Amino acid sequence: MKMSRRDFLESASMGTAATATMGLSARRPVQVRRPSPEIDALYDRSIIVDSLTNQEWDDAGFAAWRESGYTAIQTSLASRDFEVGMRALEEWRERIRQRSDVFIDCTRAADIERAKREGKLAVIRGFQNATVIGNDVDNLDRLYEAGTRFIQLTYNSRNLLGDGCTERLASGLSDFGVDCVEKMNELGILVDLSHCGEGTTSDGIAFSSRPPAFTHTMCKALHYHPRAKSDSHLRALGERGGMVGIVALGYFVGPTADASLDDYVDHIDHAVNVSGIEHVGLCTDFAIQGIEATATRESWYVPRLTRFKPSYNVRWPPWVEGLDKPDRFRN
Repeated sequence: MKMSRRDFLESASMGTAATATMGLSARRPVQVRRPSPEIDALYDRSIIVDSLTNQEWDDAGFAAWRESGYTAIQTSLASRDFEVGMRALEEWRERIRQRSDVFIDCTRAADIERAKREGKLAVIRGFQNATVIGNDVDNLDRLYEAGTRFIQLTYNSRNLLGDGCTERLASGLSDFGVDCVEKMNELGILVDLSHCGEGTTSDGIAFSSRPPAFTHTMCKALHYHPRAKSDSHLRALGERGGMVGIVALGYFVGPTADASLDDYVDHIDHAVNVSGIEHVGLCTDFAIQGIEATATRESWYVPRLTRFKPSYNVRWPPWVEGLDKPDRFRN
């Protein structure tokens, strides 16, 4: 049965309609109705990629992955400097070697297709801060050879390439930043602009000869946050063939603690309308098991109060009911 985008979104949101009218609260258990058999079958046939997630790979972690139905993940590695990044890449290479029954080292699209055929998980390795490059563009050659396939140009604050999303200024790419983007394009390392400031986002789209991405973001037109992207950036990204992943954290998609599945779907729908349906995907930005299962207020929320500026508006609890369990994307 062929299903239009509108029919799919309406079907997917039916399970939240009843709870939304009751005033959905992130602090109260919510019953989320299962999708129809047709949507379950579509999900099982599909290649499911979470464009940013991390996980502790113990028994609970592997069980969560099996439940999730994920075919591939993009995982964020330690990026303090070049040496730290290279060690993190090697640690993942060893993990993949030891558990080749589960993992596939993903360095090209065909690896994701193979993971789907073999029932394994393709792991795309990369970094959320270009501090991993150091001050030498030639370090990108070694990072690529070690398996790096995406690098976010900046995190929240300024680095040698440009300004992050919480900087007071919104300058664009430095000369070094332009050189890095050109080298990443040449090698085949995805240019990720998720945490970049306004100017760096604009320059990243303009200077990248290959399609860039917002792997984990949301729509500024629906909810203001320093991390959110404007319609002009969403549109420009789609026009360049890029991809936007909508992040599944409550304080990113809604202004209050009762952010719901409907709020999340609204961001997907808005991005589709602005960027085009071929350019919109999904991500969590947290563990496959979910935040409630893996973190506490003290271990997750409190450290962020000092790591992030007040404008980041971090909340506890941060999750959306129906999106914080391994089967989230079925919902």
